[in-house]
Amino acid sequence: MMVCPPTRYLVFFQYFGTKYSGVMETSNDQSLIGVQNYLEKAVQNLKPVTPVKFHISSRTDTGVHALCNSAHLDIQRAPGKPAFEEKQLVHGLNRHLKPEPICILNAHRVPSTFHARFSALSRTYIYRVLTGCSHHSEIPVFERDLCWAPGGGYLNVPAMQEAAQFLVGTHDFSTFRSLSSETPFQSPVRTVLQVDIQPSSGFLSHHYEHRGLEFWELKFRSRSFLYRQVRRMVGALVAVGQGKLTPHRIKELLELKDSRAFPPNAMAPPSGLFLKSVEYSEADLDTTVAPGE
Repeated sequence: MMVCPPTRYLVFFQYFGTKYSGVMETSNDQSLIGVQNYLEKAVQNLKPVTPVKFHISSRTDTGVHALCNSAHLDIQRAPGKPAFEEKQLVHGLNRHLKPEPICILNAHRVPSTFHARFSALSRTYIYRVLTGCSHHSEIPVFERDLCWAPGGGYLNVPAMQEAAQFLVGTHDFSTFRSLSSETPFQSPVRTVLQVDIQPSSGFLSHHYEHRGLEFWELKFRSRSFLYRQVRRMVGALVAVGQGKLTPHRIKELLELKDSRAFPPNAMAPPSGLFLKSVEYSEADLDTTVAPGE
């Protein structure tokens, strides 16, 4: 019987990141394991001929969420079995992901030359900030792992918007990256295409408007980001909003090009960070709109 070559798929998926060590796989004996561990366990239940590896486009840390991340995978089926239809693959994976807070949104068959990480044109992150809480206990229970409520009252958002413009464009972002084992091998130069700060709504927040809570969404788009770059940029912008830094200090921090120059304890926590979407060209996909939008 003829053996069909493996079929490559691009899948889009989302997850609630609080209970995972991040998106990347970890050894199974850890107390927290990665989203990738669950994805690969789910696909093994579809009985591929050889073990399947998910090649994930965008790394996210412990506690960080994804409205839409992506990965490619190659599936070789038993002789005589046709390649999975895209919807069939989505339903099959989701069936085996229960009861985890991980969901496959969409799948596309792609050429064998396609790579989820290297074919991506850009990535968009959003960060949710809650103001108006004088104490951690005032965060609505439905929002506790989904936003950051920095202390110190309301934020000076116009000052934050002024500061944000210094981050747009091509810069050496050394000050805005955390050091990791990959630091020596990675250029610190990145091009940030967009930084946006907009009012946002909380989950069912119209039912507790009297409490004076305000949600803000900080949006960042770039082809790629350095390790913890978004959380450092958010932390610095919030410090501007609190009056701890001037807007111009953001420009000075960029020019210092030194991760040690970043203000101590200013990095935003993971809980408010969401990978919103990974963008690809229309030539690679039928659609450039992130599924679920």
